Amino acid sequence: MTEEELIDRCLQLNEKAQEELYNLYSSKMMGVTLRYVKTFEEAQDVLQDGFIKVFDKLDTYTREGSFEGWIRRIIVNTALDYLRKVKHEKFHVDVDEVNYFLADQTIILESMAAEDLLQIIQSLPVGYQTVFNLYAIEGYTHKEIGEQLGVSENTSKSQYSRAKLFLQKKLDEINTI
Repeated sequence: MTEEELIDRCLQLNEKAQEELYNLYSSKMMGVTLRYVKTFEEAQDVLQDGFIKVFDKLDTYTREGSFEGWIRRIIVNTALDYLRKVKHEKFHVDVDEVNYFLADQTIILESMAAEDLLQIIQSLPVGYQTVFNLYAIEGYTHKEIGEQLGVSENTSKSQYSRAKLFLQKKLDEINTI
């Protein structure tokens, strides 16, 4: 069955087609959610909410561009909504709360497993993690990030810069072990 046929069947509320679509994209989208939230359980909740939105909004998909990209955008927006809603941690972190040290040595990321990198990214404060994911991984501009998060473009740039420094410090710590 083609992607077009699968979408058509989902629009007809065919449960088997919906399950097939979920199975096709859920593991990739779980990877997306895990970059925004701290726990697997939170990621599952965000993924579930995201796919509910995918099925609710499927009739708005114009079939232009990547369907997977369309789903990813909904999942990212759902993760951002979740972060705004729970607010269990501040979006902004005081500069005094984070120690910034840049090492002169080069870190070879290729030697690290993807799971190790994900854990390091998840160790970022929520604000840093969110901006880092949106800019470095999802490809949003700082202007778009600012609009999404309700912050200025400069705040987004600052959060991204601080995230990179924080990650560099974490990688340096691992490298000295």
